[in-house]
Amino acid sequence: MVTKMPKKRDNPFSTENVCGTLIKYGLISEDQKKEILSKRVGVQKKLERARAAKQASTSSKGRPQSPITIIDVISTLNLNRADNPEKGLDEEVIFQALAKDWKIPYKKINPLELDLNLVTGTIPHTFAMKHLVFPIGVKDGFLTVATPNPFNIEAMEDIALASHMKVTAVVTTKTDILKLLNEFFGFKRSIAAAQDQFAGPSVDLGNLEQYIKLMAADELPSDDQHIVNAVNHILGYAFDQKASDVHIEPKREVSLVRMRIDGALHTVYSLPKNVHSALLSRIKTIARLDMAEKRRPQDGRIKMDKGGVEAEIRVSSIPVAFGEKVVLRIMDPDILFQDYERLGFTPGDLIRYQQFINMPHGIVLVCGPTGSGKSTTLYSTLKDLSTPEINITTVEEPIEMIHEDFNQIGVQPAVGITFASILRNILRQDPDIIMIGEMRDLETAENAVQAALTGHLVISTLHTNDAPSAVTRLLDLGVPAFLIRATLIGVLGQRLVRKICTNCKETFEIDSQELASLGLDLGRKGKLTLSRGKGCLKCRGTGYSGRTGIYEVIPFTEGMKKITTPESDIIALRTQATKEGMITLRENAIKKLLEGITTYQEVLRVTWEQV
Repeated sequence: MVTKMPKKRDNPFSTENVCGTLIKYGLISEDQKKEILSKRVGVQKKLERARAAKQASTSSKGRPQSPITIIDVISTLNLNRADNPEKGLDEEVIFQALAKDWKIPYKKINPLELDLNLVTGTIPHTFAMKHLVFPIGVKDGFLTVATPNPFNIEAMEDIALASHMKVTAVVTTKTDILKLLNEFFGFKRSIAAAQDQFAGPSVDLGNLEQYIKLMAADELPSDDQHIVNAVNHILGYAFDQKASDVHIEPKREVSLVRMRIDGALHTVYSLPKNVHSALLSRIKTIARLDMAEKRRPQDGRIKMDKGGVEAEIRVSSIPVAFGEKVVLRIMDPDILFQDYERLGFTPGDLIRYQQFINMPHGIVLVCGPTGSGKSTTLYSTLKDLSTPEINITTVEEPIEMIHEDFNQIGVQPAVGITFASILRNILRQDPDIIMIGEMRDLETAENAVQAALTGHLVISTLHTNDAPSAVTRLLDLGVPAFLIRATLIGVLGQRLVRKICTNCKETFEIDSQELASLGLDLGRKGKLTLSRGKGCLKCRGTGYSGRTGIYEVIPFTEGMKKITTPESDIIALRTQATKEGMITLRENAIKKLLEGITTYQEVLRVTWEQV
């Protein structure tokens, strides 16, 4: 028997009822209602044509399709909310208002909390698509079903009969339901099917010791359709979530899929261990790695089409205790190539940086640890400098993102192509700007200095903790102080801090003494009003969404040159740079803290008080 179900309503999705609810809660005005009524027929026909074209071009022909409603029409019109014109009237806002009017809970579903067996084992895929119903959990004897139409009593009764449970409905957007149905009946069922095909012992000791299987089973082929779909989904999901890395890690009994999003790792899937080898075989195949080699590390790359734009994925496999681990580094052109304004520069720092990257010759260094955004800064800089009149040549290990405006050379030590050796040949290629992936030894540094002395602009990176340390690092490599004075134009130090999620952002008060006790003295007294994220589904409960750069920029002025000697002291260099106007990483982070861009926890995590 079905209980906790809403009472049947007369056409709750009629134009009059939906618009009436939106007016009731102040989301649209009478004028906007008139606009909706006047455009309804035309927009609906346009949506129907788009759906028909999509069906004709994909394998979804013949699948059940939900009717296009007035909610789809209103969402397509991209109206602004009457109660807050800065915000749009999207599908989620409309369904939240309708759920409130219907007195039925609205639920934003978190895919990571769902149970595969419950979702795919309760009702058939065709039934779920036809009625737009999605089982999300069982509590106190009730099966909770998410749906955009909670008044479909017949469908709920069928689910109750099939599941032998009482059913209660919650409201969710149609878009979310369709996306989740495709994910769980696509990816999750692909994994389940692959698991059935490759049944075997659940424990694989991998590289710890030899494990003898008396009845050996053939591995799933890398072109098995279930595995192909699963890998495609993992990569697509990583792009959607703007992940920088995907880790596929074998454990004793499971295989974990983790994604680094905004600098933090999140466990996305826990997969059956017996499909791990098949997933890796598929990834190795498309990355052109040796599938038979499982004892030695390998590196490869995958080129993907991302909405008509080419994206690069670097693949690294390495043997670990329970098998092979693979890490996919995602090089998204939308992230690697950005305008300076979006990188996070303050106006003053941006002016300084642009001054020395527009010099005709010399060396510009970008400094910071791994994962501090140096590649994004370098590629964005080269894209800004690139014109038909300029020859830009890069030397990288490996080439992170292929771009046709640059002449890119990949380092290959096996055939004698190193940073140092290729630099000698580059000078015969008539370059204007040379980008060196990293200055890691004296020979590379010496060749970079020679290129700068002969009239070329050289841009490179150094692994140092801050900008002033770049000078002492060059001295440590063995570059003479007089050559540093002759060639160095400027140094950029950088880090990445996480930005507060705008969807759940809130303000709070904290005493300045409390911050000072934590090591963050803002130079103010009394209560301070700062911002933080409460945590929501859009930011995966972290309170953060996206990252921005903090920088310290040092033009290598006459004052800096005077104190650059073989015995240069880092404290003296930092003092001189500060005297000449350098704003430190900590000071730039504090600016973003006071502007409500980031939190004090991020400032403390990423920067430190310099002495």
